[in-house]
Amino acid sequence: MFDTVLGSNGAQPTETTAPTDVAGLVADLSGQGVRYAAISFVDLHGKTKAKLVPLEHLDQASLGSELFTGAALDGVPQEVNDEEVSAHPDLAAGMVMPWRTDVAWFPSDLWLGAEPFQACSRQILRRVLDQAATDGFVFNLGIETEFFLLRDEDGDPVPAAGSDNLDKPCYDLRSLMHNLDVVDEIVTAMNGLGWDVYSFDHEDGNGQFETDFGYTDALRMSDRFVFFRLMVGELARRHDLQATWMPKPFADRTGSGAHFNMSLADLAGTNLFAAAEDPRGCHLSPLGYRFVAGVLRHAPAICALIAPTVNSYKRLVRQGSMSGLTWAPIFACYGNNNRTNMLRIPLGGGRVECRAADSSTNPYLGAALLLAAGLEGIREGLDPGDPNADNMYLLTERELAVRGVSWLPRTLLEAIEALDADPLAARTLGPAMHGSFVTAKAAEWDSYPAWVSEWERDRYLRFF
Repeated sequence: MFDTVLGSNGAQPTETTAPTDVAGLVADLSGQGVRYAAISFVDLHGKTKAKLVPLEHLDQASLGSELFTGAALDGVPQEVNDEEVSAHPDLAAGMVMPWRTDVAWFPSDLWLGAEPFQACSRQILRRVLDQAATDGFVFNLGIETEFFLLRDEDGDPVPAAGSDNLDKPCYDLRSLMHNLDVVDEIVTAMNGLGWDVYSFDHEDGNGQFETDFGYTDALRMSDRFVFFRLMVGELARRHDLQATWMPKPFADRTGSGAHFNMSLADLAGTNLFAAAEDPRGCHLSPLGYRFVAGVLRHAPAICALIAPTVNSYKRLVRQGSMSGLTWAPIFACYGNNNRTNMLRIPLGGGRVECRAADSSTNPYLGAALLLAAGLEGIREGLDPGDPNADNMYLLTERELAVRGVSWLPRTLLEAIEALDADPLAARTLGPAMHGSFVTAKAAEWDSYPAWVSEWERDRYLRFF
């Protein structure tokens, strides 16, 4: 299927089937006014990279004619003397840019010569999805998108609307309405792409918003999340605003998560996590519990991919918000409809929500390791124990020990050390990406302690 957007006349389009031949696709896009194709992929961080190709050259680009020097990109493990990587666009997954309707964006897989490039993020997820398919599973994913819309005020970032200043702004209608022009433009673009937005709201931080839209298979959802960050940034820029995906931009406000809502289906599309009868009360199937156990086993390493920045671990704390809580997990545990667990089983069951993921994640890598860990739990018949219904923030170390609950990593360094030591992570990412990710993030951590922060100046500059 090819995602389409609102036409210049404002008419609501329908999602159309992509032609099997490139010439037919080019004719279809040309009829929509598209002139260029963005042949796009992501670097280690999940940031979009691309070349623009005139639409009449899409046939050549579809064969991998567009070459990229890996050594010029952050985290692509190549030397300057290595052969260039080529981007092979997924022609069935393209999207016309809502803010620039003469450009169609195509997520792409990187190849090296005649073989898939081992360290391509999208290829890594594809490999694990193929393993799941061999076992008879389809991995479905929904990602909740949280972000801040900010404006500049005398050099400082502040909420987009000056009136957005409540101590507890979560779900506040007035604050949402004062930002509705830009948020409506975002939601309209999402629905024009066929993403089926079913709700959006003002979140718990001033200037913070969330959109919730339909789930799909993990590869398509990862493509959409990468495109969403690009799209929201560009639409915000039209309003002289900045969209930020920084997990914790303000110390006294809630951070931005990107909760991964996960389920497995069989090849016919039946949800295999749903269970009408469940003695543990979560409406989750035995298969789902084994998946949960696998994720919990590898939670520290998974955190390095779904909470991949120094700043991520300022979100994964017990407190630090004017509303009183951060709404982010701090322990590797699961529970029912209880937001203090890393893994939450929402009301009605049938899916598992990972709440440790934040909006700076590379979704391809995060989804790949979450799925690999869940599949391991299924194959080994792991049991996560009983769900936690308590407020996990309030438990003592002794109570945690009795339940066998451990802390999530409290710094990027702890997470990277866990990723480095995790054999499943090494196999899933492959040696090139595994080594490159660990090296890049270790360097990121090493640069952090040497930085003199505003907090230090405020505390020590006039201390004596």
